[in-house]
Amino acid sequence: MKQIFTLCLLFTVLIGCKDNQSKSEDANNSITKNSEELPITAQIANANGIEEFKELEELNFTFNVKVNDTLRAERVWKWFPKSKKIQLTENGESISYTQGDSLAEKALAADQKFINDSYWLLFPYQLMWSDFESTYNEKGISPISNEEMKMLTVSYNGKGGYSPDDSYHIFFGEDNMIKEWTYVSSTGRELTTTWEDYETYKGIPIAKMHKSADSSFQLYFTDIKLK
Repeated sequence: MKQIFTLCLLFTVLIGCKDNQSKSEDANNSITKNSEELPITAQIANANGIEEFKELEELNFTFNVKVNDTLRAERVWKWFPKSKKIQLTENGESISYTQGDSLAEKALAADQKFINDSYWLLFPYQLMWSDFESTYNEKGISPISNEEMKMLTVSYNGKGGYSPDDSYHIFFGEDNMIKEWTYVSSTGRELTTTWEDYETYKGIPIAKMHKSADSSFQLYFTDIKLK
């Protein structure tokens, strides 16, 4: 499942995913193996608290985007992972829906935004939840800091959803925490940001800030609460 999220002007971030239940079940069953035996995708998901996420009843957060110090997006979410119920409050209006239902137009538009926003919040989990092709390199040069890091490229390659053919170049450290990434849309448009200002909530580390090299683009999370 994917979605199209318009930031402003030339910034259009296309974020996507496609569920693959059998892959998720196989990957989750492998969690019990020693970490060195797991594929790098599972190692990243584990380091980011995917096991702790399974215990959550509710996750609340506000998704914010600033471009040149102007607030372009502010969306307040309540997410109930076990029941797949979601509530969005934006511009003073609220809408609630359940994922998996046959969604009406307004709910479908809200779900597209949720997929985008939750991808930024917890992308490491998509390495267990989504169907994709990947290439792993133990050494790569990160695009912003120009530091040597591990590199994983994730490509959806026409897997369907809101916007097929997206790809991500992910740069992460020895602790398997993402530090930077470059998103490439199906049309070739790119967006490179940091992953920083990590804070841990109930065992789940979340990067609260993502910004471009010159900080003109900032995507960040506030009001994070886990129950």
